[in-house]
Amino acid sequence: MGISKNISAKIARKSCDFEWHGKAIGLLDLDAFFASVEQLDHPEWRGKPVIVGGSPHKRGVVSTASYEARKYGVHSAMASATAVKLCPQAIWTPGRYNRYSEMSSLVMGFLKDETPLVEQVSIDEAFFDITPGRFSKENPLEICKRIQKKVAALGITCSIGLGTNKTIAKIASEQEKPRGLTAVFPGTESHFLAPLPIEAMSGIGPAMAKTLHQQGIRTLGELSRADSTYLTSFVGNTASKMILRAQGKEVSEVHEAAHPRDVKSVSNERTFETDLFDKQEIEEAIRHISGVVGRRLRKKQLQGFTVTLKVKASATESHTVQKRMSIPTDDEHLFAEIAVNLLPTIWKEGQPVRLLGVGISSFTDEDNSKPVQTSLFDQSEDTFNTGASVPTTKKKPRSDLRHLSEVTDKLKDKFGASVVQYGRDLRFEHRVSDTMPTGKNEQI
Repeated sequence: MGISKNISAKIARKSCDFEWHGKAIGLLDLDAFFASVEQLDHPEWRGKPVIVGGSPHKRGVVSTASYEARKYGVHSAMASATAVKLCPQAIWTPGRYNRYSEMSSLVMGFLKDETPLVEQVSIDEAFFDITPGRFSKENPLEICKRIQKKVAALGITCSIGLGTNKTIAKIASEQEKPRGLTAVFPGTESHFLAPLPIEAMSGIGPAMAKTLHQQGIRTLGELSRADSTYLTSFVGNTASKMILRAQGKEVSEVHEAAHPRDVKSVSNERTFETDLFDKQEIEEAIRHISGVVGRRLRKKQLQGFTVTLKVKASATESHTVQKRMSIPTDDEHLFAEIAVNLLPTIWKEGQPVRLLGVGISSFTDEDNSKPVQTSLFDQSEDTFNTGASVPTTKKKPRSDLRHLSEVTDKLKDKFGASVVQYGRDLRFEHRVSDTMPTGKNEQI
């Protein structure tokens, strides 16, 4: 883990004793994403050069190259014909966007577990705001470590850059790959940026770099000291902003892709390293996943009518079932039981379960003037199973279990997601951590 501060890397890896003061923006970048997914799904390809892209015989272009292929000089956007000359022994595959999108959604879900401010900029990259005190008081470094562990449990890896603005986070994410975590602490931005080449900053392409080189500007430190008026005559009106970014003083915000009220559904999916077969274990996993969805709903102040359960038995076989409730809810104790009751309609005992997903949709705004959901224990099981009408003209007290969820939400926001857990959550997370791959930066 790279730490831009006057501390040793060894100490930094062991603890997060260094407090973070100010804004904390992270940039998660999935390492050689497409190629890594292919190596995950094809174990026989692991450790071998893999190239995802168009055919070298049809003027194709490289989309992603595994790190084994990169050693031979292969990189993204390279002509496939050139790549095959550099690495003739590489394994070529055209790519499977649906599969990559599925994995990307899981990773973005991990980010949304930590903060509602997630800005996905591409299928394998996203900014996220984990400023202490905004949504959680937990040290941003601990949050980043937890995210990396969750991603590793999927069988792929990511690198994360952490800083006070997007420029810092982006550059930091490139410093140590794969599996890197580079944190640039508040107040150390200029020290971190100064020695780096100007090409390290996004927005400076070959043409711009050539112009700056002609003016004797080759590092971000030199750019940070440039005269704005003088530089404008060469690069235009972007000069002042460029200098500000090189100084580490950019002010940037992380914007959600969509306003919560524009969200069509809130869901969470989990892929298991080893298939689930036991019914009780599958039901516990459904309740665990529902808990994640419930917390996201409450953060966005959304309540929905429709529960969706997804069960995937293999890479190609997937089944989904939905049920509409008579009242909207954000209480996982309610919709988890509905999802569990839906399980037998799309899964037979003894079948393997590779992936489980739970979602809520058909939203209505949460409003105190509207009737609130009742507890599962206030109604008969048949009422929920059949979707029978529940009188809503009279206000009912909030579910005691939902109130418990609100309390645990606050504790998790303050002390971290793992501070309060149900027994099923501990069993579920233990199963995931047991299958986590080992390798570089395992301590992160």
